[in-house]
Amino acid sequence: MNEHGSVWMSRRHSAEAVVAPLARPPLLEPPGTLASVTRGVCQFLERPAPRWWGPATLVTGLMATLVLGANAYLVGTGIGVWGVQMPVVWGFAIINFVFWIGIGHAGTLISAILLLTRQRWRNSLNRAAEASAIFAVACGAVFPLIHIGRQWMAWYLFPIQENIAIWPNFRAPLLWDVFAVLTYLTVSVLYWYLGMIPDFATLREREKHPWRRKLFAVLSMGWSGSAREWNHYEMGYLCLAGLLAPLVLSVHSFVSCDFAATILPGWHATIFPPYFGAGAIFGGFAVILVLLIPLRELLPELKKFILPVHIEQMAKWLLATGSLVGYVYLTELFIAWYGANPFERYAFWNRITGPYAPEFWGMLACNALAPQILWFRAVRRRPWAVFGVAILANVGMWLERFVIIVISLHRDFLPSSWSLYHPTWVDIGLLVGSVGLFLFLFLLFLRFLPVIAMFEVKALCPPAEEDAPAAPRDAAGSTLDLSRATFGLGARFPSAAALCRAGRRLRALGFRRIELYSPYPFHGLAEAAGHRKSWVSACVLGGGLFGFCLGASLELLTSMPRPAFLRSVLASHLLDLFYPLVVQGKPYISLPAFFAVVFETTALFSAFGAVVGILLASSLPRFYRPIFHWELFSRRSQDDGFFLVVERRDPRFSADLPGILAGIGALEISPIPE
Repeated sequence: MNEHGSVWMSRRHSAEAVVAPLARPPLLEPPGTLASVTRGVCQFLERPAPRWWGPATLVTGLMATLVLGANAYLVGTGIGVWGVQMPVVWGFAIINFVFWIGIGHAGTLISAILLLTRQRWRNSLNRAAEASAIFAVACGAVFPLIHIGRQWMAWYLFPIQENIAIWPNFRAPLLWDVFAVLTYLTVSVLYWYLGMIPDFATLREREKHPWRRKLFAVLSMGWSGSAREWNHYEMGYLCLAGLLAPLVLSVHSFVSCDFAATILPGWHATIFPPYFGAGAIFGGFAVILVLLIPLRELLPELKKFILPVHIEQMAKWLLATGSLVGYVYLTELFIAWYGANPFERYAFWNRITGPYAPEFWGMLACNALAPQILWFRAVRRRPWAVFGVAILANVGMWLERFVIIVISLHRDFLPSSWSLYHPTWVDIGLLVGSVGLFLFLFLLFLRFLPVIAMFEVKALCPPAEEDAPAAPRDAAGSTLDLSRATFGLGARFPSAAALCRAGRRLRALGFRRIELYSPYPFHGLAEAAGHRKSWVSACVLGGGLFGFCLGASLELLTSMPRPAFLRSVLASHLLDLFYPLVVQGKPYISLPAFFAVVFETTALFSAFGAVVGILLASSLPRFYRPIFHWELFSRRSQDDGFFLVVERRDPRFSADLPGILAGIGALEISPIPE
């Protein structure tokens, strides 16, 4: 080789050294075994509650009673006990509603969107994020219920044709809110519960108390962790994640239309939907950081799963969304100036210099300026510094809602009606009570349900070392008696890779009645067991089509005039369907205005299709299985065991099977009675 060739080779090797992949930071504290994950998560549930949990639950529970007391006084006296008056007709109730609905967005983002993008750092955070999303939406849903006025007449909101013969106005953004929030809450609860089914099975096998064991058995619906169940479960879980991703955008987009669809200066802006969405995600991430950073100190076992790298990743999201929110603030100001509308200009100048200027500048400092210190890695790696920024972000997001609603309303087109907004004790009690209710629900969740998704964190564990194959003897050490294997023969394998190799080997030998069991899903499990692609996605499609047709039919039939062939009918329940409304000159069939409700019903029934498809395809619930009486399986299947079961009705089942299983790496082999 000449001199030029040697120089080229040396440069090539140096280039390869430069582009070598960087080592990713660990997402689980060493040693990170499957058994240690189960012990660490279940430790807080199985031991007595720490000293701080009781007083904290009591204090937050008392705070939550403010919601009940304030609501009882409000319903008994009337909404005049609020501080709202002309022209500020919306106050703390709407502010709190938009604030809590927004907080729920980050939980869905971590759970759904990061799952679709295969971000593995979400695995330790998604369960707490999902819980915070559900509790936040539940707190937010309280305020529309008390904002309707005479709650005892709320049944007039429903289309009871025989009594009132009217239908809701499907063109109204307020009705879009109802469909969006209820759909988002329902799908989030389904997604949350579906994610806990494998963990309920783990708690079922570990629980010693009889009635709690039965409760977890019912909640787990007979989950066994088979390859068939994981195959359909993963497909349905991904479909639900795909549904939740657009729901994140739809909920706050439709909520923003409550303001953007008006002609009020400060509200009438097409930038509101992305503006509300970015702010919601920003506030949601801040709430999750506010919850998890103190919990890492109060519950030391959580430090094994929620590492500084997780906090740093969320801090980056907080920085990105905070910067986006700051950009939107500047865009609003620029549009108000550039649009040359004197009313719009005055509305924003009033925000900057008017009587509520401290709230505006506080919003700007908390949401746009404070997150900028997260550009520095040293700050992102200090949990309590991130905690301080997150606290400011939550305060800033509440102030943002106050700025949008109150400051835009308190000075209208008639100067003689200008006034300031003064919240009453009922307004403040509802705000404090909603915070207490949220924390109270989260503390209950923390005590009685697994705060970490065990099966997802187990996927982060390094592969286990494979032991030497065992002799064809059962778990007790005696020679196998195949006459006891009235259901089949089971074997335990040391790792996921060994389990897949064994499944492929048995199928190559002609075995067909086999099943593989794993405590977590992994690539190749269903293929090794011989399962085809899941058909749960077809159930999702069918549910979506049904929801689309249902929503479209409901809107079209209730909005169109009575057809000519029915005009001669004197009495018919069909006549109650037709209630045409002329709203702002729109045609009876207003497809753009009908999109919101149709989208939500499509997403809702698609989610129902995913859940029903998983249950039907996996034959769940199924509370009796012969393998549940296999002691070794019950003890380790949901913990760290990888099992293979060959049913006796398999044509290839014979006395040579124990030797075959031992030859392909089985550690323990046992007969399974029927």
